[in-house]
Amino acid sequence: MSNHYVLTLTCPERPGIVNAVTAYLVEHGCDITEHQQFDDPEHGVVFLRTSFSAPDDASLSGLQAGFTATAERYAMRWRLQDAGAKPRILVMVSKFDHCLADLLYRWRSGTLEGDVALVVSNHPHLGPQAEQAGVPFHHIPVTPDCKPQAEEQLLRLVEDHDIDLVVLARYMQVLSEDLCKRLEGRAINIHHSFLPSFAGARPYHQAYRRGVKLVGATAHYVTADLDEGPIIEQEVIRVDHRQSAEQLVRVGRDAERLALARAVNWHCQSRILLHGHRTVIFN
Repeated sequence: MSNHYVLTLTCPERPGIVNAVTAYLVEHGCDITEHQQFDDPEHGVVFLRTSFSAPDDASLSGLQAGFTATAERYAMRWRLQDAGAKPRILVMVSKFDHCLADLLYRWRSGTLEGDVALVVSNHPHLGPQAEQAGVPFHHIPVTPDCKPQAEEQLLRLVEDHDIDLVVLARYMQVLSEDLCKRLEGRAINIHHSFLPSFAGARPYHQAYRRGVKLVGATAHYVTADLDEGPIIEQEVIRVDHRQSAEQLVRVGRDAERLALARAVNWHCQSRILLHGHRTVIFN
């Protein structure tokens, strides 16, 4: 079997869901290679991720069509996709390069689960870094007067390049409510703080003034509510009173890189299921 697929689903909890999924796969000669589920008793919802291999003559479209009846019977919200198809990523940056550099390194070394197809920035500074890695770079200036036009230009790039995921790798512009809605569920931001504490600007300096003992970073899905999207991953590093605000910034960049890379990889592997303002992650 050379065909590998991933099925993810969410549905109201009731008996027979797992049996229905496995019976369908067995009926079509498939072999389950990984299965994870979470039953949320508080909300009566089941979350499931199943990866499997299928016979060489099985097609993705055929498996999708055949599963529709089962999905409708259990009121599933579901997705069945090719596990070998790497999502195309558009990375957005401003002037800080540490997250971009990390993502490009992981991509070129084969440890990023998606393909970096494009880098977009509101400043020209990181163009040479992207182009050195062999990735097209687009400079889209953003001012209060041209912000709507800049966002439309971004959306055209998303469409023209078949982008599956937009990653805000320290992109220091607030996206409009309309753009957030149009990218819902497929845009990830890295915030340089352990949310929900220290949202907004200069969070490391806020943390320094509060004398924190842990510096953190939070990767989350982008929503119209600034820094309040569903949290995917958080990373923390211990600090103490001897470190200045500027030192916290440097330490925090390591946390940002780790949290963002994990979030991007989990999204690309379909390991994240959204549930309202929360996430269920099968890592």
